Amino acid sequence: MIEVYNTTRGKVLAQAATRANTLWSRMKGLLGREELGEGEGLVIDPCNAIHTFFMRFPIDVLFVDRGGRIVRTVERLRPFRVTGIVFAAQCVVELPAGVVEGTATSVGDLVEFSTRSGMASEVAGT
Repeated sequence: MIEVYNTTRGKVLAQAATRANTLWSRMKGLLGREELGEGEGLVIDPCNAIHTFFMRFPIDVLFVDRGGRIVRTVERLRPFRVTGIVFAAQCVVELPAGVVEGTATSVGDLVEFSTRSGMASEVAGT
């Protein structure tokens, strides 16, 4: 599990995010899930565009560059939608709808990824 922390705002964005870093896990994403619970998330790495085809719920999306800086946010992305390509993004963080607004997360904020053991992960070059 990965914790996603907005260091700029001092807010935890996800306490129990899963990492999708293989071809299969990146393709599957959140498909088949009924919901994304509070504190959950999905970190897709590498990734610079997503779709929500066949999903059942809206999500908040963060596009993060290699330095851990948020370069684009998409709030409450509904099912059967596609984002544009964000060329500066190294990874995407998918969160429950409302997390971006609830934490005042915005473009330019820095995020940090860490495992539960406190070790920094290799996501987004951190």
